[in-house]
Amino acid sequence: MAGTLAKIFKGDRTLWVVLIFLSLASLIIVYSATGKLAYREAGGNTVHYLLRQFVFILTGFGIMLFLVNIVPVVVYFKISPVLIGVTIFALIFAYIQFKMTGNPDKETSRSLDLGFFSFQPSELAKIALIMFASRMLSKSQKTEEELKKAFWWVTGVSGVVCFLIFLSNISTAALIFLSVMVLMLIARVPFKLFSMLAGAGILMAVLLFFTADYLPKSFGRVHTFKERIVDFTKGDANALTGTTQADYAKLAVFEGGMFGKGPGNSEVSNYMEAGYNDFIYAIFIEEYGFVGGMALLLLYLILMFRGVIIVRRCDRTFPAFMVAGLVVLMVFQAFINMAVSVGAAPVTGQPLPWVSMGGSSMLFTAVSFGIILAVSSHNQKNKAAAEQLVVVDVPNEDQAL
Repeated sequence: MAGTLAKIFKGDRTLWVVLIFLSLASLIIVYSATGKLAYREAGGNTVHYLLRQFVFILTGFGIMLFLVNIVPVVVYFKISPVLIGVTIFALIFAYIQFKMTGNPDKETSRSLDLGFFSFQPSELAKIALIMFASRMLSKSQKTEEELKKAFWWVTGVSGVVCFLIFLSNISTAALIFLSVMVLMLIARVPFKLFSMLAGAGILMAVLLFFTADYLPKSFGRVHTFKERIVDFTKGDANALTGTTQADYAKLAVFEGGMFGKGPGNSEVSNYMEAGYNDFIYAIFIEEYGFVGGMALLLLYLILMFRGVIIVRRCDRTFPAFMVAGLVVLMVFQAFINMAVSVGAAPVTGQPLPWVSMGGSSMLFTAVSFGIILAVSSHNQKNKAAAEQLVVVDVPNEDQAL
């Protein structure tokens, strides 16, 4: 039985265990945090969103198993340019669709509605851009001149993609661009170029902050960007008339104490609008305390550690860079969500990977995990093949004499 499971669940076993624990954490906390939503949207059926989350998790595991067992790693290298083209088209189409409908809902501007299916192109962009950057950087490792050309290609394409995302979601655009920058640093891009890009990014953020009041409201969400930074540094003016979501999150962390209130005993989630998504870590701490929160943080640290091991075992630069980029992106996103939940960072609206309530983000996270596990499985196959080629000639006693 164990051998059969090992043949199906290929790749890094520790990473599979991390995924199982994250899945369990997701189910128990989504069930607790969606009570208010269930009464408002599902006729009081509190099991509705638990079953929904369970289906998303099962679908995600199905995606991972498909990628690990069916799709060769070389496919990602070949499709990355096409995937970038599809991503840019989807982002443009989603923006045009939003402008045509005129729906003021901020989430609509982030989603592409295909009629039978709706998803956020920015989630596709995370994977596509990491693949493309990995392809360009892996092909340019021989000389510094090649790396410089790859740097400009990656910077240009990343700039286009992130600008299109920036129009509706500044935090996601910043997260993706930061992850690509770290990937370029890992790929040994000249530090001078890297420093120049980092400086340009900081300068742009400062300019957006100080010019936000003079820019039209149609220009992305720069006003929200400035407001959230001001609220974080000087205090939210809305707190004078009522408790904000960030205040509720801090209250949940405070109420959790060392060991928490216990499963299903969250009270703060009944007053929060995003307790099952953006602030789910705060609700988790309320129920499982500081100890539970540290345990969940540890799972993402293990993910980062296993990612480093997988990268070190790669015999090709493309899969190594791809795993590094995807791991950096997911871990950064997790840390941002946790920092926002405990009041250590401005509100950003980033879900906790594989824990927040499911949607297109969860399915694309499953794709990221599937790719990482596929590379790990590929490493294991190469190692096994190399060991079979090693012939050790041990002389017998007669030969020795």
